[in-house]
Amino acid sequence: MDCEICHGSRWKSVVVDGVERLTRCDCWRAVVVEKFLADSRIPSKFAKAELATYKPDTDSQRDALRLAKKFVESFPAGQKGLVFFGPPGVGKTHLATGLLKAVIREKGARGYFFQTTELLRLVRETYNRGVDETEMEVLRPVLEADVLVLDDLGVEKTSEWVHETLGLVVNTRYNARRATIITSNLVDAVDPNDKDFINSFMMQLGQRTRSRLLEMCEWIEVQGADIRDAQRITEAAKTGQMPAAPERLTGKKNLPGKSGNMARARLKDSGVQYELNWSGGKAGSK
Repeated sequence: MDCEICHGSRWKSVVVDGVERLTRCDCWRAVVVEKFLADSRIPSKFAKAELATYKPDTDSQRDALRLAKKFVESFPAGQKGLVFFGPPGVGKTHLATGLLKAVIREKGARGYFFQTTELLRLVRETYNRGVDETEMEVLRPVLEADVLVLDDLGVEKTSEWVHETLGLVVNTRYNARRATIITSNLVDAVDPNDKDFINSFMMQLGQRTRSRLLEMCEWIEVQGADIRDAQRITEAAKTGQMPAAPERLTGKKNLPGKSGNMARARLKDSGVQYELNWSGGKAGSK
């Protein structure tokens, strides 16, 4: 049904200082917002994830929700992003997704959601000769989005290529002062002798990228009970069956192995050359 004000033209007449002018109709904004939401790549399983539906149980969860709401309220004036880090199942992705939806709806921002391993897979696939899409075509929305959510940063198996690729994303957005929202199960350990150092931001991303994130984002460690375990127990109680033991979450996923050759990918855009250097052929492909 056409808008009753503009009758589908997306423009309306307003009077400013006694002069009649045309301006965008309110329905145009609604159309744009719906398109931005549809293009945002938010997974369907988070269709109902909103800031309003996030139920914090701990002080850190309440602090995380407060920072997410503050981000939406101040955007785009507050350019700092957010890093939500902590154990699995405490609602980090729910917060990031709810924030992304809110900033698209309320501020008309262009935003995207990428699960980190999925983003790396998409970039890696461009090295297949049967794929027409280039690295830059994959990375352009990631680099240029008003707001980017990188989910599960650090789950991928670390390598020189991973460091270079994620470093390019973080550094480009840092230089352009574009807001980045990170969720991660990593810990912020800096001492190599720390037992958790192997699962730290420093180890998985490198010192340079961690330093960039410290400067460009506010960090909040989110702690609480695993929501997924609670859901499993509730479902088990309904069926009268004991839940199976939860799988061990190591924070690691294996990516394809690497060969011993050096390779370089150049991403060119309007005369600007982006370079990814790594040992191991095409992004560690077999």
